[in-house]
Amino acid sequence: MDNIVLIGMPGAGKSTIGVVLAKNIGYSFVDSDLVIQEKEGKLLHEIISEIGDDGFREVENRVNAGLKIKKSIIATGGSVVYGKEAMDNLKKIGKVVYLKQDYQEIKKRLGDLSKRGVTIKGGQTLKDLYDERVPLYEKYADIVIDCQNKSIREIVEEVKESI
Repeated sequence: MDNIVLIGMPGAGKSTIGVVLAKNIGYSFVDSDLVIQEKEGKLLHEIISEIGDDGFREVENRVNAGLKIKKSIIATGGSVVYGKEAMDNLKKIGKVVYLKQDYQEIKKRLGDLSKRGVTIKGGQTLKDLYDERVPLYEKYADIVIDCQNKSIREIVEEVKESI
C-alpha cells in the first residue's frame, strides 16, 4: 500500500485522524491544503478571496493531481472531489478513505466558514454544500468509515482494519 488518502467534509477530522494514523503505522503525514498554501504562498482563504471558488478549485485540482509521494497519509481539502485529475491521481497513488460525519456534527464543528478556507458559492448554505458533496465522496471512496460518535482511536483502528 503506497498511501492512504482521506476525503470528507471540512470538520470531518481528516487532519486529526491523519496525523494519528500516520504515527500509528509509521507513515508520513501530508495535508494537501498546506501543500497548496506553500506552493501559492498564501493562506487558503486569501487564495479564495483573490481568485474565487472556481479559481481555488483549479489550483487545488492542479496541486493534488501533481502529488507524487509514497508511504503517506494524505489529508485532502473538502473540495478536492470536484477535481477529476486530482481524484484520478489520488486513487492511483493510494486507497481513498471517506471519513463520513453527519451534517449536524459538521455544522457544530465548523463555526465561521470564511476563516476555514471553505469554498462555498454565494447563496449556498452549509447544508446545500453537504448534500452536494456527499455523493462525490461516496463515488470516489474505496472505503467509507462512519465516524459518528466514535473516538479518534476507534476511527484510526477502523481505517487500519479496512485497508
